[in-house]
Amino acid sequence: MIETNGLTKIFDVKKSPDITAVQDLTLFIPEGEVFGFLGPNGAGKTTTIRMLTSLIAPTAGTARVNGYQLGVDDTEIRRSIGVLTESPGLYERLSAFRNLSIFAELYDVADVDGQVSKYLHMLGLWSRRDEPAGSFSKGMRQKLAIARALLHEPKVLFLDEPTSGLDPEAARLVRSFIEELRGEGRTIFLCTHNLTEADRLCDRIGIFKSRLIEIDTPENLREKFYGRRVVFHLRQLDPAWADQVSGIAGVKDVQTVDQKLVVGMEDPEALNPQIVRLLVQAGADIEFVGELRHSLEEIYIQTMQESEEEEAAA
Repeated sequence: MIETNGLTKIFDVKKSPDITAVQDLTLFIPEGEVFGFLGPNGAGKTTTIRMLTSLIAPTAGTARVNGYQLGVDDTEIRRSIGVLTESPGLYERLSAFRNLSIFAELYDVADVDGQVSKYLHMLGLWSRRDEPAGSFSKGMRQKLAIARALLHEPKVLFLDEPTSGLDPEAARLVRSFIEELRGEGRTIFLCTHNLTEADRLCDRIGIFKSRLIEIDTPENLREKFYGRRVVFHLRQLDPAWADQVSGIAGVKDVQTVDQKLVVGMEDPEALNPQIVRLLVQAGADIEFVGELRHSLEEIYIQTMQESEEEEAAA
């Protein structure tokens, strides 16, 4: 569980105006949720993680992580979380096994060798356990860093760009592993620039640029920005059918595109059968029906553009 209330971080820059990296961040992430934190470079995402992991102190506001209060129970917070930074920071001359053993000992893991072996096997690194971490590829180093973050079985994980720079195979493995952790009920705070990844993995997302601009599930954000639209692909389109479909209660708008009807509506599950019956009775040959799905990238870009326009108008 992660909860913040008015969390703010202002950096005092000598001979320059102060920089507000995080402004009045208030959110609640329940236990077992994968929360995606999206924003451009310099938006304050990493600063937020550093505050929530008690690495730096906030300028204002409060936060609780795993029930512990930031600024009061900092040692308990650090013991109860796992952190994967964008740069793994491994001991390059030491073996993979020794790298993990050191951190397992720091976290007072009861069975150090057993826990290290468990995660080396789980992440496909067991055969390379005696090799120095410095000889590993970036993907292997990232997997080793993930294992390090999980050795003490934390309830909350902070992942900062976990697939950044990885080849497709390594990135897929990391994503699959995050899905496994999600199934175990861990709370995951995920910073990523990969919007397809966020769409696939996250229960909710927050779009952030110093302040929280939007927060909701990916599906709810799609509906908020674009509504729900269903495309009826027809063998031949009669423009009169658009007027007939428009008359159905619950249909918001109808557009004709080539041999397709694009219908905006509130409840496709309820209205699709009615529209199909109407079209068939009118003589339409329906080839197939599919819902138009806007990407999370479109939502993100539109949100950032609207935010910039608001700032410019202020």
